[in-house]
Amino acid sequence: MATVLLTKRIEFAASHRYVRPEWDEAKNRAVFGACYNPPAHGHNYLLEVTVRGEIDPVTGMVVNLFDLKRVLLDVLEEFDHKNLNLDMPYFKDRIPTSENFARLLWTKLAPQRDIGTLHAVRLYEDEDLYADVTASGGLDRASVTRRCSFTAVHGDNQGHTWDLHVTVHGAIDPVTGMVTNLSDLDRLVHDQVIAPFDKQDLRKALGLRSVSGSVLAKTIWDRLAGHLTGGTLVNVRLDQTRDLSFEYSG
Repeated sequence: MATVLLTKRIEFAASHRYVRPEWDEAKNRAVFGACYNPPAHGHNYLLEVTVRGEIDPVTGMVVNLFDLKRVLLDVLEEFDHKNLNLDMPYFKDRIPTSENFARLLWTKLAPQRDIGTLHAVRLYEDEDLYADVTASGGLDRASVTRRCSFTAVHGDNQGHTWDLHVTVHGAIDPVTGMVTNLSDLDRLVHDQVIAPFDKQDLRKALGLRSVSGSVLAKTIWDRLAGHLTGGTLVNVRLDQTRDLSFEYSG
């Protein structure tokens, strides 16, 4: 029987701060940007847990959804409305980045027999940042996705607000807890995409008679690939509208 993936989403709240106490303020700000600001900042986290398995011939389900929800609530109760830096011993010597937090949640969920086989964990820090840990990738690696938006005309005077999702994959740095420096990534995306394209006619900006979403996705990939300070660019996704998106993976 074919293997099926099932994903459950659940929300919780927590606060955190990115800081290395042994670093001075200048270095902390250079590496962590606004995430360093004291005392801490809160998030309404969204956790997506994907499990895999065969469909039970009796119940028609991969896993009992009641059991899955119960396990998720039990695991997240420990973290809900907590300061991850101050209240959680797991982050005594580890920065509670999205990548490190997703990895920790994986270790909490993987042994739970009632949820079947864990396939992937995706943790949204907010709508503009999320981290993925997968069974195939291993616990020392993760993907982090940064989202931003710009408005531009691309053909026949059609304008859109494009949502750009940039995904970087790599080893989780044991010192910073990050796959890539988010401040550097934000600057790169701003300089190579937002500044030249926002509120512009893409035909003029790129010197083309018309610009499709697929062409724009590849153009953005070419502008970003090879310029990251950490990790590897693995995907660029452009949402042109709610119902239409384009992806390029090199």
